[in-house]
Amino acid sequence: MKYLDEYKKWLTDSYFDEATKKELEAIKDDEKEIKERFFKELEFGTGGLRGILGAGCNRMNIYTVRKATQGLANYIIKQNGQEKGVVIAYDSRRMSPEFALQAALCLAANNVKAYLFESLRPTPELSFAVRELGCIAGIVITASHNPPEYNGYKVYWEDGAQITYPKDVEIIDEVNAIKDFSEVRITSRKEALDKGLLCIIGKEIDDRYIENLKKQIINPVSGEGADINIVYTPLNGTGNKPVRRILKEMGFKNVYVVPEQENPDSEFTTVGYPNPEDPSVFNLAKELAKKVDADIILATDPDADRLGVQVKDKNGEYVLFNGNMTGALIAEYVFSQKARKGLLPKNSALVKTIVTGNISNRIAEEYNAKLIEVLTGFKYIGEQIKLFEQTGSYEFVFGYEESYGYLVGTHSRDKDAVVSAMILCEAAAYYKSQGITLYEQMENIFKKYGYYEEQTVSVTLKGIEGMEKIKAIMEEFRKNPPKTIGDYRVLRYRDYMTDTITDVGTGKVVPTGLPKSNVLYYELNDDAWCAIRPSGTEPKIKLYFGVRGSSRVDAAERLRRLKNDEVFNIK
Repeated sequence: MKYLDEYKKWLTDSYFDEATKKELEAIKDDEKEIKERFFKELEFGTGGLRGILGAGCNRMNIYTVRKATQGLANYIIKQNGQEKGVVIAYDSRRMSPEFALQAALCLAANNVKAYLFESLRPTPELSFAVRELGCIAGIVITASHNPPEYNGYKVYWEDGAQITYPKDVEIIDEVNAIKDFSEVRITSRKEALDKGLLCIIGKEIDDRYIENLKKQIINPVSGEGADINIVYTPLNGTGNKPVRRILKEMGFKNVYVVPEQENPDSEFTTVGYPNPEDPSVFNLAKELAKKVDADIILATDPDADRLGVQVKDKNGEYVLFNGNMTGALIAEYVFSQKARKGLLPKNSALVKTIVTGNISNRIAEEYNAKLIEVLTGFKYIGEQIKLFEQTGSYEFVFGYEESYGYLVGTHSRDKDAVVSAMILCEAAAYYKSQGITLYEQMENIFKKYGYYEEQTVSVTLKGIEGMEKIKAIMEEFRKNPPKTIGDYRVLRYRDYMTDTITDVGTGKVVPTGLPKSNVLYYELNDDAWCAIRPSGTEPKIKLYFGVRGSSRVDAAERLRRLKNDEVFNIK
């Protein structure tokens, strides 16, 4: 069997180090584990690599990182971009510093200059640095909010956004063209430094990044607004220094950081799964918030591109806003305040992903902004910024996705939890000066646009069997598209894989106008919708539901009935 042959090669080839061989020797009697590690190569997908750490061609290790980097270097050389260089950042995960250095040394061995951050930095700062340094590309070593056994490798292009079509496919082809690890070049740190092909960066880029964040301030903090109590947890990741710095420089006096989650911890000991979408990661933050009577609780994921928010409700209890609520809160604040001050461009745009809630459509309409929908993945929002700059068609004001990713401004071309934390605290201070809390402002938004309620349900299906099951589920939905879901009629269904929107009533088919993606989306009556897609980064199939009700209670009941429909009984 092929996977056993590959396993034996890793055990015997002198290219692989002794620690790798020792790890593989320990699983010699576990054929299932051998198969999981070697039945395929860890795929370099449209965003890069993400996988479980360990020895083997289907795992994240220095060898798979080097191979990915060699493919990227080959592509850069073909584009004559080696002199521009590549900037590299990394987070607090296991092996992140090692992977970042290996990527830098592989680039240097190919005469591509590498700018390596001196220590961990947020993903949005990497995006900023690509353009600030005039690099051809960027690499960030992170697995975002995945459990501790994961790590990843994401590639950005010279516009500061993650790679999109056709560059993603072209780079993937270069990586796949490497048939043997012996083709991968590597040099030593000393040689790379001596040749000027490795440059260590840090404070200067930090300062420029923070200055660009400050340009997004609409209402400078003053008076009682500066006295709001803020509790923040970086969840042992990269957000600690930049979030605290920007809040301090804005003038906030009372910022309390959860001590157990302040410093880097690759095991994420206090939470295990460092995802700010999970209410349990806020447990320690809520304890601190109650002690200091916090107005707002903030949590950033390990690479500080996602932000979770909790605020006090009318009963004084801290409640978690979902990504759609936080996005709507930021959007309404930014658009309304820019409009109030005459700062809102006439050709302003609000960009959201296709699985983000429909309240954004109403906000865009209210402020005469162009609402643009893109595929799931913030790289498509970043791509729109580039297109706006090239065509002069629109000015980007705000973009967001339901999975806790938001961007105000264009300093970064990826979601930015640092600027999002900044703008939310600014909003909290502003609304406090108006005599209302963030919770009350959220209620005002619902009263203004309708009570929208959404939920994402993820079903984990691990391993080879899980991959096959996910594939079969998507095939079944395509063969037998539902006509009704819960209490709703399906008006139109979109298949982004076949680039079609089908009107159920007339049978008319029109194109989606977006690139191909394995997503099915059902437009329902009464502004409700649902969608299904495999996760691009985790062994999961994801279900999305959205409704609009006459009250919070009505919306919650509508959502409950929709998501419990037997159509989505997936196990």
